[in-house]
Amino acid sequence: MSELTPLSANKMHGGWQKRFKHASQATQCDMTFSIFLPELIDTKKCPVVYCLAGLTCTDENFTQKSGAQRIANELGLVLVMPDTSPRGESVPNDDYYGLGQGAGFYLNATQAPWSLNFNMYDYVVHELPTLIAENFNVSPDSAIMGHSMGGHGALMIGLKNTHRYASASALAPIVNPSEIAWGQKALTAYLGSDTSAWQQYDSCYLMEHAAAQTNKIPLLIDQGAADEFYPAELQFEKLQRIARTKNWPLSATLQTDYDHSYYFVSSFVEKHLRFHAKQLS
Repeated sequence: MSELTPLSANKMHGGWQKRFKHASQATQCDMTFSIFLPELIDTKKCPVVYCLAGLTCTDENFTQKSGAQRIANELGLVLVMPDTSPRGESVPNDDYYGLGQGAGFYLNATQAPWSLNFNMYDYVVHELPTLIAENFNVSPDSAIMGHSMGGHGALMIGLKNTHRYASASALAPIVNPSEIAWGQKALTAYLGSDTSAWQQYDSCYLMEHAAAQTNKIPLLIDQGAADEFYPAELQFEKLQRIARTKNWPLSATLQTDYDHSYYFVSSFVEKHLRFHAKQLS
């Protein structure tokens, strides 16, 4: 496992907001992540909430704009914010904002030129948690949340790994990427034209086809009614309907007048962290 190179450290709400760089085996390039360490971590192993950001973002968007650290310190939660994709001069990119650097979609790419570096699923699910466990005083308990593309990542990863996460939540998530323009362009590029390969990264498909014995972890979704991408790209009602038929514990709310921005995220991040803290306790 690679060593961590410190990039920054800032005292915040009693805890520490830090940023690190490391060489990643999953993405074959240097990766950065941000982490908030609450005061409690000095005396107790703390659970982790992974916070996944959306298209065009880095690990610093949620860190700097969500306002999550105050409540995380109160609840004794470690927040881990990975980058949204591999980056660097040798990493493939695209002029379209929804593909390439900043748009990893939290999957493992199988198509050239993306397949060498764009393995964000393995990075988030396997490599990064191992790195966190080896370097910080964390408990084995974790939850996952995200915004927009990160909401897609959080729900999809949670549904694929119900033994790993106590809960999953999303703010303005992409829940059905195989059926919307954003997802179809990215999935075709990363995974090829065989739509059956897309389904393993589609939350609606994963929930609908979950085995009867699946551990049905609690899910939480908030969506802004004034979101410019709702409902064309963000159709949380589809997942809501499937959850009802599968008897899956999902709480989903359409929030009047809220848009897609971090003003929306910061308004509901406390709700999501308290939701996860309850499942992790």
